[in-house]
Amino acid sequence: MFAIVGGSSLFNSRLFESWKRETVETPYGNVTVSKESGVFFLQRHGVDLLPPHRINHRANIWALKELGVKDVFAINSTGSLKKNLKPGTFLVPHDFFCPWLIPTFFDSECRFFVPKMDRRIMEITYDVAKESGLNVRMGGIYIQTLGPRFETVAEISFFKKVGDVVGMTLASEATLALECGMSYGSLCAIDNYCHGIGERDLTIEEVKSIQSKNMSRIERFLEILLEREGK
Repeated sequence: MFAIVGGSSLFNSRLFESWKRETVETPYGNVTVSKESGVFFLQRHGVDLLPPHRINHRANIWALKELGVKDVFAINSTGSLKKNLKPGTFLVPHDFFCPWLIPTFFDSECRFFVPKMDRRIMEITYDVAKESGLNVRMGGIYIQTLGPRFETVAEISFFKKVGDVVGMTLASEATLALECGMSYGSLCAIDNYCHGIGERDLTIEEVKSIQSKNMSRIERFLEILLEREGK
């Protein structure tokens, strides 16, 4: 059983409109999920579309655990740290980096694990992305920042030495999923060059424009993923 977890790149998508909604009660709050033929869709920002720094990641992942989800296919909106990763392209990350505190389910017990992206989910994601006609790269490092603001030029100058794309959600989400024994992988939509990477100053209007174009590409990817893996 698997789940698709989406974010801002699917805010206006109608792909899951006909799916049956249900509310899952968790120790961290209630979560709304959509279901169709044994596959779940979770909007990480919730029905009220919370900003990234207020996402209830623990409730989201706990809800998927309660539903028996084993595999998580995430869609993440990102900015590019590399000139050769142009807006409108996609990346399947093999690792992530977060220099700040991220949530855990192990607040009161001494438990440790080695975090990693799931190779099988990565390969499925890459294959489906290629089949759907996306310009996609296999492998790269996702850096998570806090949000909701974008990063400064100085911050990007530092991050580009370490990673390939920047976002505000994956490290928190992946860590919690891995703590619950789920397999986790992501398709990162590159919506913009990060602040200071492109030749022009970054604007929110530019981000929204590319994000809108990427949505139809992501929907095609998801349609093929559901066709292949949802059987």
